[in-house]
Amino acid sequence: MVVNHATYRIVEYIIMSRRTRNEAKAILQSELNKYRHKSFESLRKLMEDLDAYEVRGPSGTLYQLEVQAMWDNKPGGNLRVMAGIDDGGFFSALAPLTDSFILTPDGEFLGE
Repeated sequence: MVVNHATYRIVEYIIMSRRTRNEAKAILQSELNKYRHKSFESLRKLMEDLDAYEVRGPSGTLYQLEVQAMWDNKPGGNLRVMAGIDDGGFFSALAPLTDSFILTPDGEFLGE
């Protein structure tokens, strides 16, 4: 088997993603948990302007996070807040880790 630079980069990505996957999941959960403490109205504003920022993990890896909101089933109803995280790599940027929660206008979490 001939190992060229492209093959090496793919293998490097796979190895790196295995190492950082658990770290990224933990950061995603921690960051999304901060949004669980916000009001429905505050979260609704994420529909107009998503939050995008960076967080450095304990390993030193710099992660990009995006948090946005959308109506879950109908306008004016429940709000789905979704967050995604990636490490800036090509493949992880195409398919970031994601998680979400659904909040009712009354402030209750659905499906938990």
